Amino acid sequence: MKKGSKTYSILTHKCPRCHTGNLYFTPTLSFRRPFDMPDTCSHCGQRYVLETGFYYGAMFVSYIMTAFLMFSMFAVCKFLLGLDILPSFILVTIVIFSLYIWIFRTSRAIWINFFVKFDKKYV
Repeated sequence: MKKGSKTYSILTHKCPRCHTGNLYFTPTLSFRRPFDMPDTCSHCGQRYVLETGFYYGAMFVSYIMTAFLMFSMFAVCKFLLGLDILPSFILVTIVIFSLYIWIFRTSRAIWINFFVKFDKKYV
């Protein structure tokens, strides 16, 4: 995973244009301002909100990520670990709630990476 790849920008929550500036003010595991983003990149000046309501599309990405995680974790609990339905459901629910901030931030990072391309001159 190197600078210049979409995977790097998404998983590290970096600016999609320069891969240097942060998409969020605080680290992922911080509960202080977990959803706040700066208006622009501190390194290259890329605007993070391209238009009003830009991140509504990230809700669909978040839905897909959550559904994939829930179904795969439920299958592992049920079929590999042999748990009953209720304990599997409780365990999956706890894990999904624990990952809520990470899912939110990653879905926004995926969404903005659809529209903003990496530019080597800003590195």
